[in-house]
Amino acid sequence: MHVISHVRSPHGPGRIRQRLPEAVVRATLPATPITRLNRFLPDGPDRSDDLPLAKHPFLGDISFAQIVQSIFERNRMMARTRRSRRSYGAGEWGRNRVRVFPDAKTGLYQIEWRENGRRLTRSLKHRDWRRAKRQADEFAAGFAGPEIGGGAEAKPEPLTLEKLFDTYGEEVTPTKGAHSRGHDRAAMQMFLRFFGRNRDPATLSRRDWDRFIRARRAGRTGPSGRPVSDRTVEYDLKFLIAVLNWAAKSRDERGRLLLDRNPLRGLRTPTEKNPTRIVLAEDEYRALLKVSHRVDWRFRVALVLAHETGHRIGAIRQLRWFDIDFEGRTILWRAEHDKSGYEHVTPVTDEALDTLTEVRAMNPATGEAPVLPAPRNPVAVVGAARLHAWWQKAQILAGLEPRPGRGWHSLRRKFASDLMDQPLKVLCQLGGWKTAKTVLRCYQRADEGQLRKALEDRRRARG
Repeated sequence: MHVISHVRSPHGPGRIRQRLPEAVVRATLPATPITRLNRFLPDGPDRSDDLPLAKHPFLGDISFAQIVQSIFERNRMMARTRRSRRSYGAGEWGRNRVRVFPDAKTGLYQIEWRENGRRLTRSLKHRDWRRAKRQADEFAAGFAGPEIGGGAEAKPEPLTLEKLFDTYGEEVTPTKGAHSRGHDRAAMQMFLRFFGRNRDPATLSRRDWDRFIRARRAGRTGPSGRPVSDRTVEYDLKFLIAVLNWAAKSRDERGRLLLDRNPLRGLRTPTEKNPTRIVLAEDEYRALLKVSHRVDWRFRVALVLAHETGHRIGAIRQLRWFDIDFEGRTILWRAEHDKSGYEHVTPVTDEALDTLTEVRAMNPATGEAPVLPAPRNPVAVVGAARLHAWWQKAQILAGLEPRPGRGWHSLRRKFASDLMDQPLKVLCQLGGWKTAKTVLRCYQRADEGQLRKALEDRRRARG
């Protein structure tokens, strides 16, 4: 069935005769009733504004005025859509072409241009046609950028080395350990003094790289002002590389990379040809252990644990009593106190367990209390500087001649060298190393006795 209606055109005088099928009529019915609609009446005897169409079984109780109003609204919206399909272009094709046009859904004007072969669009956030055309002309002429929200888009501040270091120091440095945080701050100040605070990081080059290496080696830059080894120079440059790599992968608030690329990527850092890696001898350890009670009981405990477990002194001084399992004879090394973030459990020797039992009897602390508390604060752990001072004092009392590189870490090298005959997997688990490569390169060192024994075994094997 069909309904024939006469409606007044929204474009001007005159009537439009429309024949609508039943499905279209039902689809265009409004949700709320309209009580009165002048002049939009059906042809025939049922000429009444509020006459319900109950006489027509396919329309039910809906008045004809609602049907006509729905048709009028549809025609008006279609006409508005046709009128809004306009755009304005400015500039030359292939150079500075700009176009403004209304958004089909919101009616807000959009500005469109091409940049590096990509088509970009931004909303001008208004519906003023004359204003949109003026903005397109200004943008094409190069007087302004695409305006967002009625104001010119602010150009990003140029990235300087100081700003980059500040951002890295706020977001990355706090996640590191205490020693690494201190080195980050010192290295930042050193590089800012050397390269300049307002230096663009993207302009760093091989010349700057070589110039810094020469100055750092000679002591012309750096916190101490003294010449340093290539190992120290390498440590400083690795920090700079880490910052630039981070900037090349991090974005600002607008989604832009802080750096397009690392300008120093691929450059080699200087390496120490003959690094000083002292392995503490057995007689030296015995001499230190003999005088340890004259230094401090905390020094004696730290010395025994470093020798028996092979762990870093930084992890040892952070131990709490709940990390020690006396029944299971194990120690839990927590990731937050380990340099490499490696949490693991290792068994302890009788010597280490006896020392811990003796200390616990003297200081009956449990739970979160530190195994090595600070002298003036039993809740805090002993400081690294105090442990270093105790080591120097013990060397003097033991009559050992001070040697560069002989410190707490020499005990870790001794542990790796003493267990050289064990499988690397076992050694790494006991000492807390994540990879065997580090053990082979930096920690294990064969002594003269081991070398002679290897040659003697070879001679016997040959008969």
